[in-house]
Amino acid sequence: MSLLLITVFLTGVTLVLGAYVVAKLLGPRSYAPMKGEAYECGIPTRGSSWLPLSVGYYLFAILFLMFDIETVLLYPWAVSVHHFGVWALATIGGFLFVLVLGLAYAWKKGALEWE
Repeated sequence: MSLLLITVFLTGVTLVLGAYVVAKLLGPRSYAPMKGEAYECGIPTRGSSWLPLSVGYYLFAILFLMFDIETVLLYPWAVSVHHFGVWALATIGGFLFVLVLGLAYAWKKGALEWE
């Protein structure tokens, strides 16, 4: 078993390093000073390009990921529910209850309001 893991790990490292070397050898090179500039559709920027984003974007993204991942976790349960019977139904009921509580909390706090 450990020989298999070592082989998989070494194969992964070899493929990543090989792709990196091939890209360095065959890829185009440009040493122009404009290469380091931020791409802004050809229009020169005024001031700093690093503007702070509203925390609402981050909160919305975290909520989306949280509910998306929890939804993905329902698929393995749906496949194996017939093996476990009523216990699986009670477990997923508790899971969905906690999920709905989290959604209600986020909704009450105004995290889903886009301003």
